[in-house]
Amino acid sequence: MNIRSVEYLGSFPSVSKCPKHNKVEYAFIGRSNVGKSSLINMLSDRKSLAKVSNTPGKTQMINMFHVNEKWIITDLPGYGYARLSKKHRDSLETMIQGYLQFRENMNCAFVLIDSYVPPQAIDLEFINWLGEARVPFVIVFTKQDRMISQKKMINVELFKNEMLKTWNELPPLFFTSSANKEGREEILNYIEEINP
Repeated sequence: MNIRSVEYLGSFPSVSKCPKHNKVEYAFIGRSNVGKSSLINMLSDRKSLAKVSNTPGKTQMINMFHVNEKWIITDLPGYGYARLSKKHRDSLETMIQGYLQFRENMNCAFVLIDSYVPPQAIDLEFINWLGEARVPFVIVFTKQDRMISQKKMINVELFKNEMLKTWNELPPLFFTSSANKEGREEILNYIEEINP
């Protein structure tokens, strides 16, 4: 898939404030500082479409981008950022779950997992919640350029093994590096395949 145009639609504080349209949406979500903004910029071939920050927890609204006038990238807040107050974390969790469960346009969630670290309980809990809520999703392993091949694949295998303790089969898996555009073609082709 070629990206011909990307338009920023806006930032919205709740699902009810999101625009009504007939375009399909793809949500991108992951633990804070997993590389979500970098991945969105890489996929869209725009350097600063999504704001990249070294500070975790920067995205706190539902950000939407219209791609090729056909489909929408939805940039959701990261989960599990401990420095926010419990009230603020609960508010973000309600927003995220509300979007993923009740937004009719949402076609698939891309859950980003950091290849750089061993399996994290918060990621596994979130994925299990998606399963219980019957939200369609795939897994995207990020930061594949940061490590020697053996170590990153060990983390990936550990994560898959943890998932298989509660899942009968794994969802589609993608391996990405925003630095060298690894995985870009695979993800865009997948979106093109499942676009209604």
